Amino acid sequence: MDKKTPLYSCHLAAGGKIVPFAGYLLPVQYEATGVIKEHMAVRTACGIFDVSHMGEIIYKGPDALKNVQYIVTNDCSGMLDGQVRYSPMCNNDGGVVDDVLVYKISDEYYMLVVNAANREKDFAWMKSNLKGSADIEDISDSIAQIALQGPASASVMKKLLPDEFIPSKYYSFKKDVSLDGVKCLISSTGYTGELGYEIYCPEADAVKIWNLLISTGSCCGLIPCGLGARDTLRMEAAMPLYGHEMDEKVSPLEAGLGIFVKTGKDDFAGKAALISRGDPMYARVGLAVTGRGIVREHCDLYLDDIVAGHTTSGTFCPFVNAPIAMAAVKTEYSQIGTKFEADVRGRRVEVEVIALPFYKRSKNTK
Repeated sequence: MDKKTPLYSCHLAAGGKIVPFAGYLLPVQYEATGVIKEHMAVRTACGIFDVSHMGEIIYKGPDALKNVQYIVTNDCSGMLDGQVRYSPMCNNDGGVVDDVLVYKISDEYYMLVVNAANREKDFAWMKSNLKGSADIEDISDSIAQIALQGPASASVMKKLLPDEFIPSKYYSFKKDVSLDGVKCLISSTGYTGELGYEIYCPEADAVKIWNLLISTGSCCGLIPCGLGARDTLRMEAAMPLYGHEMDEKVSPLEAGLGIFVKTGKDDFAGKAALISRGDPMYARVGLAVTGRGIVREHCDLYLDDIVAGHTTSGTFCPFVNAPIAMAAVKTEYSQIGTKFEADVRGRRVEVEVIALPFYKRSKNTK
Protein backbone atom coordinates (compact mmCIF):
# COMPACT_ATOMS: atom_id res chain seq x y z
CA MET A 1 0.00 0.00 0.00
CA ASP A 2 1.30 3.46 -0.93
CA LYS A 3 2.30 5.70 1.96
CA LYS A 4 1.20 9.26 2.63
CA THR A 5 3.66 12.00 3.49
CA PRO A 6 2.90 14.24 6.49
CA LEU A 7 1.71 16.87 3.98
CA TYR A 8 -0.91 14.71 2.25
CA SER A 9 -3.84 16.68 3.72
CA CYS A 10 -2.26 19.95 2.55
CA HIS A 11 -2.13 18.66 -1.03
CA LEU A 12 -5.77 17.61 -0.95
CA ALA A 13 -6.82 20.97 0.48
CA ALA A 14 -4.89 22.79 -2.25
CA GLY A 15 -6.45 20.73 -5.06
CA GLY A 16 -3.52 18.45 -5.70
CA LYS A 17 -4.03 15.69 -8.25
CA ILE A 18 -2.68 12.71 -6.31
CA VAL A 19 -0.78 9.88 -8.02
CA PRO A 20 1.32 6.96 -6.72
CA PHE A 21 5.06 7.63 -6.98
CA ALA A 22 7.96 5.67 -5.47
CA GLY A 23 5.64 4.05 -2.94
CA TYR A 24 3.99 7.33 -1.89
CA LEU A 25 0.85 9.30 -2.78
CA LEU A 26 2.02 12.67 -4.07
CA PRO A 27 0.61 15.54 -6.16
CA VAL A 28 1.57 15.47 -9.83
CA GLN A 29 0.09 18.99 -10.20
CA TYR A 30 -2.52 21.28 -8.65
CA GLU A 31 -5.93 22.02 -10.17
CA ALA A 32 -5.59 25.80 -9.97
CA THR A 33 -2.25 25.91 -11.77
CA GLY A 34 -1.02 22.85 -13.66
CA VAL A 35 2.46 21.79 -14.71
CA ILE A 36 3.29 24.72 -16.99
CA LYS A 37 2.35 27.44 -14.47
CA GLU A 38 4.14 25.58 -11.68
CA HIS A 39 7.26 25.18 -13.81
CA MET A 40 7.27 28.85 -14.79
CA ALA A 41 6.73 29.95 -11.20
CA VAL A 42 9.98 28.21 -10.21
CA ARG A 43 11.88 29.75 -13.12
CA THR A 44 10.56 33.29 -12.55
CA ALA A 45 9.48 33.49 -8.89
CA CYS A 46 9.19 30.66 -6.39
CA GLY A 47 7.68 27.21 -5.93
CA ILE A 48 7.37 24.81 -3.01
CA PHE A 49 7.57 21.02 -3.26
CA ASP A 50 6.84 18.19 -0.86
CA VAL A 51 9.88 15.91 -1.10
CA SER A 52 9.26 14.08 2.17
CA HIS A 53 9.33 10.79 0.26
CA MET A 54 13.12 11.07 0.00
CA GLY A 55 15.12 8.92 2.41
CA GLU A 56 17.62 9.95 5.07
CA ILE A 57 20.25 7.54 6.39
CA ILE A 58 22.81 8.51 9.01
CA TYR A 59 26.26 7.24 9.89
CA LYS A 60 27.58 7.94 13.39
CA GLY A 61 30.80 6.99 15.14
CA PRO A 62 34.59 7.26 14.86
CA ASP A 63 34.56 5.39 11.53
CA ALA A 64 31.61 7.27 9.99
CA LEU A 65 33.79 8.93 7.33
CA LYS A 66 35.56 5.64 6.55
CA ASN A 67 32.18 4.11 5.75
CA VAL A 68 30.98 7.04 3.70
CA GLN A 69 34.23 7.02 1.73
CA TYR A 70 33.78 3.34 0.91
CA ILE A 71 30.11 3.51 -0.05
CA VAL A 72 30.29 6.52 -2.43
CA THR A 73 32.51 7.22 -5.44
CA ASN A 74 33.18 10.89 -4.64
CA ASP A 75 35.84 11.97 -2.17
CA CYS A 76 34.32 13.23 1.07
CA SER A 77 37.54 13.37 3.05
CA GLY A 78 37.99 17.11 2.70
CA MET A 79 34.45 18.11 3.59
CA LEU A 80 33.89 20.74 6.27
CA ASP A 81 31.05 20.69 8.76
CA GLY A 82 28.05 22.19 6.99
CA GLN A 83 29.01 21.04 3.49
CA VAL A 84 26.97 18.90 1.10
CA ARG A 85 28.45 16.71 -1.62
CA TYR A 86 26.76 14.84 -4.49
CA SER A 87 27.90 11.34 -5.34
CA PRO A 88 26.93 8.17 -7.15
CA MET A 89 26.97 4.98 -5.08
CA CYS A 90 28.10 1.88 -6.99
CA ASN A 91 27.66 -1.85 -6.70
CA ASN A 92 30.60 -4.22 -7.08
CA ASP A 93 30.05 -4.40 -10.85
CA GLY A 94 30.39 -0.63 -11.26
CA GLY A 95 26.70 0.00 -11.85
CA VAL A 96 24.86 2.70 -9.93
CA VAL A 97 22.97 1.60 -6.82
CA ASP A 98 21.73 5.18 -6.36
CA ASP A 99 22.86 8.79 -6.45
CA VAL A 100 22.95 10.50 -3.06
CA LEU A 101 23.66 13.74 -1.24
CA VAL A 102 26.20 13.52 1.59
CA TYR A 103 25.74 16.01 4.46
CA LYS A 104 28.64 16.38 6.89
CA ILE A 105 27.18 17.22 10.28
CA SER A 106 30.46 16.61 12.13
CA ASP A 107 33.54 14.38 11.94
CA GLU A 108 31.55 11.48 13.37
CA TYR A 109 28.11 12.25 11.92
CA TYR A 110 27.03 12.15 8.26
CA MET A 111 23.59 12.10 6.68
CA LEU A 112 23.01 10.59 3.24
CA VAL A 113 19.86 11.56 1.35
CA VAL A 114 18.68 8.82 -1.00
CA ASN A 115 15.93 8.36 -3.56
CA ALA A 116 12.63 7.13 -2.16
CA ALA A 117 12.28 4.13 -4.47
CA ASN A 118 15.77 2.95 -3.48
CA ARG A 119 15.59 3.59 0.26
CA GLU A 120 15.33 -0.01 1.47
CA LYS A 121 17.81 -1.30 -1.12
CA ASP A 122 20.27 1.47 -0.29
CA PHE A 123 20.05 0.89 3.43
CA ALA A 124 20.61 -2.84 2.99
CA TRP A 125 23.64 -2.16 0.76
CA MET A 126 25.14 0.33 3.22
CA LYS A 127 24.52 -1.98 6.15
CA SER A 128 26.12 -4.96 4.39
CA ASN A 129 29.27 -2.86 3.86
CA LEU A 130 29.43 -1.38 7.37
CA LYS A 131 33.00 -1.36 8.69
CA GLY A 132 34.77 -0.55 11.94
CA SER A 133 33.31 1.54 14.75
CA ALA A 134 30.20 3.11 13.23
CA ASP A 135 26.44 2.82 13.45
CA ILE A 136 23.96 3.26 10.63
CA GLU A 137 20.29 4.19 10.95
CA ASP A 138 17.42 4.91 8.57
CA ILE A 139 15.65 7.96 10.02
CA SER A 140 13.46 8.64 6.97
CA ASP A 141 10.11 8.12 8.70
CA SER A 142 10.88 10.77 11.30
CA ILE A 143 11.92 13.45 8.80
CA ALA A 144 9.92 15.64 6.42
CA GLN A 145 11.61 17.49 3.58
CA ILE A 146 10.28 20.58 1.83
CA ALA A 147 11.96 22.18 -1.20
CA LEU A 148 11.70 25.93 -1.73
CA GLN A 149 12.95 26.71 -5.25
CA GLY A 150 13.22 29.70 -7.53
CA PRO A 151 14.88 33.13 -7.79
CA ALA A 152 12.54 34.59 -5.15
CA SER A 153 13.27 31.83 -2.63
CA ALA A 154 16.03 33.89 -0.99
CA SER A 155 13.55 36.72 -0.44
CA VAL A 156 11.15 34.30 1.25
CA MET A 157 13.89 32.99 3.53
CA LYS A 158 14.98 36.52 4.45
CA LYS A 159 11.45 37.27 5.65
CA LEU A 160 11.77 34.37 8.08
CA LEU A 161 15.40 34.34 9.19
CA PRO A 162 18.44 36.58 9.73
CA ASP A 163 21.15 36.14 7.09
CA GLU A 164 23.42 34.19 9.42
CA PHE A 165 20.89 31.32 9.56
CA ILE A 166 20.49 31.06 5.78
CA PRO A 167 23.11 29.00 3.89
CA SER A 168 24.85 31.36 1.48
CA LYS A 169 26.97 28.92 -0.50
CA TYR A 170 25.57 26.36 -2.91
CA TYR A 171 25.75 22.85 -1.41
CA SER A 172 26.09 24.08 2.15
CA PHE A 173 23.67 23.93 5.09
CA LYS A 174 22.80 25.36 8.47
CA LYS A 175 21.63 23.01 11.19
CA ASP A 176 19.50 23.60 14.29
CA VAL A 177 17.82 26.61 12.70
CA SER A 178 14.61 27.67 14.44
CA LEU A 179 11.75 28.32 12.01
CA ASP A 180 8.81 29.55 14.06
CA GLY A 181 10.08 27.43 16.95
CA VAL A 182 10.72 24.31 14.86
CA LYS A 183 14.33 23.07 14.74
CA CYS A 184 15.28 22.57 11.08
CA LEU A 185 18.25 21.81 8.86
CA ILE A 186 18.29 24.13 5.83
CA SER A 187 20.49 23.43 2.81
CA SER A 188 21.19 25.38 -0.36
CA THR A 189 20.37 22.47 -2.66
CA GLY A 190 17.64 21.43 -5.08
CA TYR A 191 16.62 19.49 -8.16
CA THR A 192 15.42 22.31 -10.40
CA GLY A 193 18.50 24.17 -11.62
CA GLU A 194 17.42 27.26 -9.69
CA LEU A 195 18.48 29.03 -6.54
CA GLY A 196 16.70 27.25 -3.72
CA TYR A 197 16.66 25.53 -0.37
CA GLU A 198 15.69 22.18 1.06
CA ILE A 199 14.32 22.22 4.57
CA TYR A 200 14.45 19.15 6.83
CA CYS A 201 12.21 19.14 9.89
CA PRO A 202 10.51 16.62 12.21
CA GLU A 203 7.60 14.99 10.39
CA ALA A 204 5.21 16.14 13.12
CA ASP A 205 6.02 19.77 12.25
CA ALA A 206 5.82 19.46 8.47
CA VAL A 207 2.36 21.04 8.11
CA LYS A 208 3.37 24.00 10.27
CA ILE A 209 6.49 24.66 8.17
CA TRP A 210 4.63 24.15 4.87
CA ASN A 211 1.92 26.63 5.85
CA LEU A 212 4.51 29.10 7.15
CA LEU A 213 6.33 29.06 3.82
CA ILE A 214 3.10 29.35 1.82
CA SER A 215 1.85 32.35 3.81
CA THR A 216 5.25 34.06 3.86
CA GLY A 217 5.96 33.50 0.19
CA SER A 218 2.57 34.37 -1.29
CA CYS A 219 3.67 37.99 -1.86
CA CYS A 220 6.71 36.67 -3.77
CA GLY A 221 4.64 34.59 -6.18
CA LEU A 222 5.17 31.30 -4.34
CA ILE A 223 2.83 28.45 -5.32
CA PRO A 224 2.79 24.72 -4.48
CA CYS A 225 4.25 22.54 -7.23
CA GLY A 226 3.95 18.86 -8.03
CA LEU A 227 5.92 15.99 -9.52
CA GLY A 228 5.20 17.07 -13.09
CA ALA A 229 6.99 20.39 -12.73
CA ARG A 230 9.77 18.78 -10.73
CA ASP A 231 10.47 16.50 -13.69
CA THR A 232 10.34 19.18 -16.39
CA LEU A 233 12.55 21.47 -14.29
CA ARG A 234 15.21 18.82 -13.72
CA MET A 235 15.06 17.97 -17.43
CA GLU A 236 15.81 21.56 -18.46
CA ALA A 237 18.70 21.58 -15.98
CA ALA A 238 19.88 18.20 -17.39
CA MET A 239 19.88 16.60 -13.96
CA PRO A 240 19.93 12.80 -14.23
CA LEU A 241 17.14 10.71 -12.71
CA TYR A 242 17.75 7.28 -11.23
CA GLY A 243 16.02 4.60 -13.29
CA HIS A 244 16.37 6.73 -16.42
CA GLU A 245 19.89 8.08 -16.94
CA MET A 246 21.43 5.52 -14.57
CA ASP A 247 20.69 2.20 -12.95
CA GLU A 248 22.47 -0.86 -11.58
CA LYS A 249 23.87 -1.74 -15.02
CA VAL A 250 24.85 1.77 -16.13
CA SER A 251 28.11 3.11 -14.71
CA PRO A 252 28.39 6.70 -13.46
CA LEU A 253 30.91 7.31 -16.25
CA GLU A 254 28.32 6.32 -18.87
CA ALA A 255 25.79 8.57 -17.15
CA GLY A 256 28.05 11.58 -17.53
CA LEU A 257 28.94 11.68 -13.84
CA GLY A 258 32.66 11.02 -14.14
CA ILE A 259 33.52 14.24 -12.31
CA PHE A 260 32.00 12.63 -9.19
CA VAL A 261 34.10 9.45 -9.44
CA LYS A 262 37.46 9.81 -7.68
CA THR A 263 39.49 6.72 -8.54
CA GLY A 264 42.53 8.30 -6.88
CA LYS A 265 41.08 7.84 -3.40
CA ASP A 266 41.29 4.62 -1.38
CA ASP A 267 39.18 1.64 -2.30
CA PHE A 268 35.42 2.09 -2.67
CA ALA A 269 32.59 -0.18 -3.76
CA GLY A 270 32.79 -0.69 -7.51
CA LYS A 271 36.23 0.93 -7.96
CA ALA A 272 37.93 -2.14 -9.43
CA ALA A 273 35.03 -2.78 -11.80
CA LEU A 274 34.97 0.84 -13.00
CA ILE A 275 38.67 0.73 -13.74
CA SER A 276 38.45 -2.63 -15.51
CA ARG A 277 35.60 -1.38 -17.71
CA GLY A 278 37.94 1.16 -19.26
CA ASP A 279 36.63 4.10 -21.27
CA PRO A 280 32.84 4.25 -21.33
CA MET A 281 31.16 2.91 -24.45
CA TYR A 282 28.16 5.23 -24.02
CA ALA A 283 27.80 8.92 -23.24
CA ARG A 284 24.86 10.95 -21.91
CA VAL A 285 23.88 13.64 -24.40
CA GLY A 286 21.21 16.27 -24.84
CA LEU A 287 18.87 16.18 -27.80
CA ALA A 288 16.90 18.95 -29.47
CA VAL A 289 13.84 17.61 -31.24
CA THR A 290 14.09 19.14 -34.71
CA GLY A 291 11.27 17.08 -36.17
CA ARG A 292 7.60 17.13 -35.23
CA GLY A 293 6.53 15.51 -31.98
CA ILE A 294 7.69 14.82 -28.45
CA VAL A 295 10.36 12.18 -27.88
CA ARG A 296 10.12 10.37 -24.56
CA GLU A 297 12.24 7.67 -22.90
CA HIS A 298 13.04 4.26 -24.43
CA CYS A 299 13.13 5.44 -28.05
CA ASP A 300 15.86 3.87 -30.19
CA LEU A 301 18.08 6.37 -31.98
CA TYR A 302 19.00 5.58 -35.59
CA LEU A 303 21.93 6.87 -37.61
CA ASP A 304 20.94 5.61 -41.07
CA ASP A 305 20.23 1.94 -40.26
CA ILE A 306 22.49 1.79 -37.20
CA VAL A 307 20.97 1.87 -33.69
CA ALA A 308 23.34 4.34 -32.05
CA GLY A 309 21.65 4.58 -28.65
CA HIS A 310 18.34 5.27 -26.93
CA THR A 311 16.60 8.09 -25.15
CA THR A 312 16.51 7.99 -21.35
CA SER A 313 14.18 10.95 -20.63
CA GLY A 314 12.18 13.29 -22.80
CA THR A 315 9.33 15.79 -22.66
CA PHE A 316 8.21 19.29 -23.64
CA CYS A 317 9.81 21.85 -21.32
CA PRO A 318 7.96 25.13 -20.73
CA PHE A 319 10.77 27.63 -20.11
CA VAL A 320 12.93 26.63 -23.09
CA ASN A 321 9.62 26.23 -24.94
CA ALA A 322 10.68 23.13 -26.83
CA PRO A 323 10.62 19.35 -26.75
CA ILE A 324 13.97 18.01 -25.49
CA ALA A 325 15.43 14.68 -24.46
CA MET A 326 18.47 13.09 -22.88
CA ALA A 327 19.96 9.94 -24.33
CA ALA A 328 22.66 7.31 -23.95
CA VAL A 329 24.50 7.06 -27.26
CA LYS A 330 27.64 5.26 -28.35
CA THR A 331 30.55 7.58 -27.65
CA GLU A 332 31.61 7.74 -31.30
CA TYR A 333 28.26 9.36 -32.11
CA SER A 334 28.09 11.77 -29.16
CA GLN A 335 29.49 14.90 -30.80
CA ILE A 336 27.38 18.06 -30.77
CA GLY A 337 25.58 18.44 -34.08
CA THR A 338 25.14 14.70 -34.71
CA LYS A 339 21.70 14.03 -36.14
CA PHE A 340 19.61 10.94 -35.36
CA GLU A 341 16.12 9.69 -36.01
CA ALA A 342 14.20 8.65 -32.90
CA ASP A 343 11.79 5.78 -33.27
CA VAL A 344 8.62 7.09 -31.59
CA ARG A 345 6.13 4.23 -31.68
CA GLY A 346 7.15 3.30 -35.22
CA ARG A 347 7.47 6.87 -36.51
CA ARG A 348 10.88 8.45 -37.12
CA VAL A 349 11.39 11.91 -35.54
CA GLU A 350 14.53 13.92 -36.26
CA VAL A 351 16.71 14.95 -33.29
CA GLU A 352 20.12 16.59 -32.95
CA VAL A 353 22.79 16.42 -30.22
CA ILE A 354 23.15 19.75 -28.38
CA ALA A 355 25.13 20.89 -25.35
CA LEU A 356 23.93 20.24 -21.81
CA PRO A 357 22.37 21.70 -19.77
CA PHE A 358 19.39 22.90 -21.79
CA TYR A 359 18.90 25.70 -19.24
CA LYS A 360 21.31 27.36 -16.85
CA ARG A 361 20.29 30.10 -14.45
CA SER A 362 22.04 33.44 -14.63
CA LYS A 363 25.10 33.79 -12.42
CA ASN A 364 23.69 37.16 -11.39
CA THR A 365 20.79 35.44 -9.63
CA LYS A 366 21.34 35.77 -5.90
